[in-house]
Amino acid sequence: MPRRLSLALIGLSVLAFIGLALWPQGDLAAARLFWANGRFSGRGPVMDVVRLIAWYLPFVCLAGFAIAWALARFGLIAARFAPSGRSLAFLALSLALGPGLLVNSFLKEHSHRPRPVQTRDFGGDWTFKPLYKFDGQCRRNCSFVSGETAAAFWTLAPASLAPAPWRPAAMAGALAFGAGVGLMRMAFGGHYLSDVIGAALASLLVVAATRRMLLGRKR
Repeated sequence: MPRRLSLALIGLSVLAFIGLALWPQGDLAAARLFWANGRFSGRGPVMDVVRLIAWYLPFVCLAGFAIAWALARFGLIAARFAPSGRSLAFLALSLALGPGLLVNSFLKEHSHRPRPVQTRDFGGDWTFKPLYKFDGQCRRNCSFVSGETAAAFWTLAPASLAPAPWRPAAMAGALAFGAGVGLMRMAFGGHYLSDVIGAALASLLVVAATRRMLLGRKR
């Protein structure tokens, strides 16, 4: 990922994250945009299918790169059409460390933040908690941060490996995909805006650090 783009995205995410920490009501205001007639607007059979596709897409993407690498190793396709071993390691490690370990195994299991749909503000039984308070009533698989959004923003990793002429479009597509999944999770009542921004920030940091560690300044 280009260094300037990476720093710009991380900087914007940090500023937005700080803003929501200073003004927690912003999370409630954003959630209310998707709340009408006693329900969240995103729920429905069509959106359930869209959510399922979005959930599996990052893993299908990683599997595709792994298959291409294996085919190249056996001489079944040209090496230029497959990632290098280090590139494949970058993709697998960044997905495992970011959406996997940091988000789903640590933050979601220890933040105790109730999801919007679980709070009294939106028909639930629990109390709303700002992003920095880890004393909510949720015990596991909690709201902070969004695992599906983190996985969606991870697609910036494979996008950063696209050939130079296609890389800007690939990066733009990955950003749009991440933002779209984040908005969808908010529309489902599953996450607050700060959960989405936190997920994006977690993936951005892990992808940037892992790429630097395994690929150096390679573009």
